[in-house]
Amino acid sequence: MLILKLVANRLIKLLGHISKLLCYPFHYFFPKKRFTIPSYAKPLFSPRKSAHIPRIIWQTNFTDQVSLPVYLNFLFNRLMSPCYEYHHVSTEERLEFIREHAPERTFLAYQKLTDGAAQADLWRLLVLNLRGGVYMDIDAHLVWPLSQLIHNNDKELYMLRREGHYNNYFIASEPNSLILDKAVQIIVDNIEQRKVEKGVYHLTGPDVLNTALEGKEVNTHLYRYTCVQGSFTNEHFQYIDKPRGKWTYAENDSLLK
Repeated sequence: MLILKLVANRLIKLLGHISKLLCYPFHYFFPKKRFTIPSYAKPLFSPRKSAHIPRIIWQTNFTDQVSLPVYLNFLFNRLMSPCYEYHHVSTEERLEFIREHAPERTFLAYQKLTDGAAQADLWRLLVLNLRGGVYMDIDAHLVWPLSQLIHNNDKELYMLRREGHYNNYFIASEPNSLILDKAVQIIVDNIEQRKVEKGVYHLTGPDVLNTALEGKEVNTHLYRYTCVQGSFTNEHFQYIDKPRGKWTYAENDSLLK
């Protein structure tokens, strides 16, 4: 089965790179053309059996008006997850969700974040801990049908970038996770202590998740058999209306108000 997943990975990457290449002339001739990511899409069908991890996909981005490559990435993920409902949450909706559902201390910490990616790091942990489901970055795509990656009895699925190192661009969890709750508390502590010297990656990103998972026995998959980034899109297309908007350009000293 792993061989089949690896072959699927390579074929999907090839498809993604070809479509991405073709999108350059498209956006050259239609520079203002954008496509709308829906705020909600219902599942195409609902399985009879329930699952510990709710069949919900969560994504967020600074805008729902996206380039063709980002939209094709979205469509591909919908094809790979037909029994999942889909939610795209805007910057403003993230703030309102945390204002309504998170403790005041967490909300105050969130308000101090100035970088959109850092805000999304904290929001994804909160929404998964409260509602459950699957979070994927907007430029990430599945390499295998989601219903076959996550089984009904699974309570979580964390993705290994390499042995012993987890990434946070794909996380699946049931609600009320002690691990996610711990990760949220680590981020809040980092913000309150203004630990910005190592940037977003340490303040709110994968370093936090790895600390929360340290010594824990959890369900894991290697990323190349699960979910990868950058096949259908790239920085240019993802931030076509926000040049240098990627979190890697953020100055450490400006990450907090």
